[in-house]
Amino acid sequence: MSNKTRIIHLIIGPVLFAIGSVLLKGALSPTGAQAFGVLLWMVYWWATRPVDLTVTAFLPIITNGLFNMVPMGDVTSQYASGSIILIFGSCLLTIPWATTGLDKRVALKVLSLVGPSMKSQITVWLFASMLFSSCLPNVAVCALFTPIAVAMIHAAGYEDIRKAAPAVPILLCVGWGAGLGGVGTPLGGAMNVAAISFFQEWSGHEFMYFDWVIRILPYFILAGVVTLLIMFAMFTRKGEALEGTKDYFNKAYAELGPMSADEKICGSLFIFAMIGAFTRPLFADYLPGLEPAYIFAILGSLSFIITSRTDKEKKPLLTWPHAQQNMLWGMMLLFGGGLALGKLINGSGAGEGLAQVITNFNLTSDIAIIVVFAIFAIVISELTSSTVSAAVTIPIILTLCTNLGKNPVPYWFICVMAYNAEFLLPVSVRAITVGYGLDANQQMKRGIPVVIARFVIVVVLGYALLKFWPMFGQLSYL
Repeated sequence: MSNKTRIIHLIIGPVLFAIGSVLLKGALSPTGAQAFGVLLWMVYWWATRPVDLTVTAFLPIITNGLFNMVPMGDVTSQYASGSIILIFGSCLLTIPWATTGLDKRVALKVLSLVGPSMKSQITVWLFASMLFSSCLPNVAVCALFTPIAVAMIHAAGYEDIRKAAPAVPILLCVGWGAGLGGVGTPLGGAMNVAAISFFQEWSGHEFMYFDWVIRILPYFILAGVVTLLIMFAMFTRKGEALEGTKDYFNKAYAELGPMSADEKICGSLFIFAMIGAFTRPLFADYLPGLEPAYIFAILGSLSFIITSRTDKEKKPLLTWPHAQQNMLWGMMLLFGGGLALGKLINGSGAGEGLAQVITNFNLTSDIAIIVVFAIFAIVISELTSSTVSAAVTIPIILTLCTNLGKNPVPYWFICVMAYNAEFLLPVSVRAITVGYGLDANQQMKRGIPVVIARFVIVVVLGYALLKFWPMFGQLSYL
């Protein structure tokens, strides 16, 4: 981006804020209009990137300091909320995976199942990425799988990744699979934690992770299968094969040797954290304060205490300098900025005003709400990221449904389906695969039919679940 273009984008952001603040006073109230102006400013900067995404995440603090839309404590607390602690604890648990080699061991073991045919390659890379990203941050999964995929393609005899035909479907599977899989569980990424945070604030109750998995599972399976079939149609007509890839993974896995004691400890800590998060309903009454965020934080902190069994100097599994260097600080601040934006929208009355505007346009039928918010969430995700889309769409859908007297639960789940995963632009998770040689134009071209198919799935399946599955709109504690 040239300096002139950057300056233009920098100026347009506050101009949008000013326009929103002035023109929407009557519809949203003065503070509500200002909050909506902040939303316009942030979405524009997140889409055009004249500054880093994380820098934009500080705008709620800056603008609220100037215009006092809501109490400042409500805004600043979002950057150190329980949801941030969950992401922090998850990082503490998974950072030692790289130093112990557990991440590569698990990945290679899964990928050793792959065969040489392109159908086998696409199937394994797509579903392996989806399964991993349902429990780990999408960025971490993509960063783990992409170099392994590149090494495999090199081993198959392709020197230039940019010119290797098999690289396109395989790297697309990694990037798209990491995004699709994030919807599988609440642990799939910051966007899910944001949605849960907004929901808990609305309901006044703790959200149980098991409820998420049961209700999202039909979409998780259908979206994965449809994406797989689309990729088969696009890439398997010529019967291409990568001979020797199964041997490559088996050899690479064998070179790792037996699992070390450190790997077993890291894996056990993560498994215990997962069990604690998903069995939370069994002990919530006895330990009301031990929410998943603090389970992850407690077990993650043990990495600083447990001594490595393989390090000659007997250092802990994780040291603070190493954690500080590898912690996803930017993602946590971006996530906090999204929550703070949601606080501005809700606390200023902008959410209720927007809900009333939608009501005045008679977009109040079930199918109309689903279509409008699916388009809204998908467009923002594709232009920015799923985390940004969650921060923008979830507070509005909760307020709208409440004002219309509708049960927000099913619409909340449908929005979650809609904002998860991005396919087109080389930003967020997709920037990793492009950085390793995937043609960005190929990603855009191949991604268009996948985006259209996913939109149809969200609308049709979401509407069907809403109408014909009563449990979809009910939670165990409401």
